[in-house]
Amino acid sequence: MKIICIGRNYSEHAKEMKAEVPTEPVFFMKPDTSILKDGNDFYFPDFTKDLHFECELVVKIDKNGKNISEIFSHKYYSKFSLGIDFTARDLQAECKAKGLPWEKAKAFEHSAPISNVWIDKSEFQDQIDFDFFQNGQLKQKGNSKDMLFSIDQIISYVSKYMTLKTGDLIYTGTPAGVGPVRIGDTLKGVLNGREMFTFKIK
Repeated sequence: MKIICIGRNYSEHAKEMKAEVPTEPVFFMKPDTSILKDGNDFYFPDFTKDLHFECELVVKIDKNGKNISEIFSHKYYSKFSLGIDFTARDLQAECKAKGLPWEKAKAFEHSAPISNVWIDKSEFQDQIDFDFFQNGQLKQKGNSKDMLFSIDQIISYVSKYMTLKTGDLIYTGTPAGVGPVRIGDTLKGVLNGREMFTFKIK
């Protein structure tokens, strides 16, 4: 099972990160050990002092496919969930400054919390809303219509470079509003009005 993460897929997030708005999907990978299922608390790692949340809509791949045409992408997924792409921002900045890969800032243990709940895409209309709360305060508000690259475009693009397999997860990018977490925080994600996950930072 692969975890494929899309970077800078919301223009306002790209701007807040002082990064160029991409002209094609940007993606990176996390290992399966990055998964943290809802119901388990997250333990703040000792290698970072600046850990940031990035709440994201997640798609699960239903069947194997490679070189998928965009018009057929919709046949390769049927459910949505919500997750977080945790980022050690201080490590990421160090890696960027040295021109090095970012894996240690993005792919560490339990850096990809995800809800246990999956919602059939038939329950959604033309757009998908999600909200992220930190200690009860709304921090991020996302809508799929604001994505630079749609889910179908992402699936088609990534499948040019690697075979997508049943069970693979695609974290589709985060909207503006990312920020740091601290020990003691409670994080909650809501997808189209339905609570998807709640956990503590310990």
